Amino acid sequence: MANSDSRSISARTKSARQGSRQGFVPAEAVREAEAAKIPGLPARLAAASIIGDIVQGGHRLDECFAANAVPSRLSGLDARDVSLTRSIVTVAVRRLGLIRYVLAELLEKGLPRQAARLEFSLIAAAAQILFLDAADHAAVDLAVRAARLEPKTAGFSGLVNGVLRNLARRREEFLDVAASGEHDAPPWLAQRWRKHYGEDTARAIAAMHMLEPPLDVSVKDDPAGWAERLDGVVLPTGSVRLRTHAPISELPGYEDGEWWVQDAAAALPARLLAPRPDERVLDMCAAPGGKTAQMALARAQVVALDRSAERLKLLAANLARLQLHAEVAVGDAAAYQAQPFDAILIDAPCSATGTIRRHPDVPWTKKPGDIETLASLQTKLLNRAALLTRAGGRIVYCSCSLEPEEGEQQIAAFLRRNPDFRRMPIDPGEGVPEAFINRDGDLRTLPHYWPNEDPRLAGIDGFFAARLLRSA
Repeated sequence: MANSDSRSISARTKSARQGSRQGFVPAEAVREAEAAKIPGLPARLAAASIIGDIVQGGHRLDECFAANAVPSRLSGLDARDVSLTRSIVTVAVRRLGLIRYVLAELLEKGLPRQAARLEFSLIAAAAQILFLDAADHAAVDLAVRAARLEPKTAGFSGLVNGVLRNLARRREEFLDVAASGEHDAPPWLAQRWRKHYGEDTARAIAAMHMLEPPLDVSVKDDPAGWAERLDGVVLPTGSVRLRTHAPISELPGYEDGEWWVQDAAAALPARLLAPRPDERVLDMCAAPGGKTAQMALARAQVVALDRSAERLKLLAANLARLQLHAEVAVGDAAAYQAQPFDAILIDAPCSATGTIRRHPDVPWTKKPGDIETLASLQTKLLNRAALLTRAGGRIVYCSCSLEPEEGEQQIAAFLRRNPDFRRMPIDPGEGVPEAFINRDGDLRTLPHYWPNEDPRLAGIDGFFAARLLRSA
């Protein structure tokens, strides 16, 4: 363990001893100090806590691992333990449906009510036994030790031991269940996808979400050359998909600002808007800035608008690295006022169900009612964009959602409200695969598109985009 970690643990242990002499014992400090003596246990405890923060508290996975996370579960962990913690949490959340099914099969009477948080420790251990390269005995032993550290769960350490040993014995049986795909998505989402896309497509979507996501980048120029330098392939849409697992910041061209990370589907809406040099363009909900960069690269006069000042700091840093310029504005896009723009891109806040492969927490942090709430916000953004578009100007509306209420239905309603707007249908000649264009001429990608024998090169985020023209 790193010296800084040892000092931190030593300080907490000293604090615990001092507290004992003063008549109280800070139990959390004592438990942390005891856990630190057992290799691998702090990472497992952190993983269980973060799984609880996501499933029970609705926190986003990425936020849980941010430097400013509240609460922070990574304090005192070295880099190796942080990496292990993230691996456990990511797999556990990605496979949460199956893991909950497995635990329900093994816990005939369910979890004791007074030890409900034991579920998260069991989920973390089950993820290791089923899907990670961890020795069964180590996963079981550490889960038992974790249970013994907590007064409310100490009496159930035998239950933990029995459940997890039984899971290890029946691993192949449960992996067969996993292969069926029956538990890959929460029932409410699976039902929606079956209704809108049919049984086969719904299963294909859910199955793709179980795979590690690809890494795509947008390049300033020479996609073929950068594909060769970065060990990647050029996709039909012009994005470059990488095979590497190396840290992004260490790859050639990153520091020089020659490219930026952007899913291939997310790169399409700005291309459909096709901003021209010196056009005034508004990027609504702009952060973190991938689409802003595309439009700035086309030498448009871009206003990057977002309500989050913190996220705009990230956007500004990305633009600085890329040596691109845009005007950055903090504000509520639904109430934004300005002179009319030649073109507006609306990257609308949405349920993000098209990005589950990249963000496996989404199915477990979203609720059915969220879609209606977000659709109402999207309507307000479209209405505001209509007011801000000059005569003869255009809008591209997009969302990284699989839900029609946030895509196809949103545009149909907008056109009914605004007879001075009409669709500008997408043509395959614009570099968009014909399979991505729906019968109305809008963009609709699904996660299982672009199959490949190498899962790292397969698939694309689920996205919707429509291009609208205002009458001159």
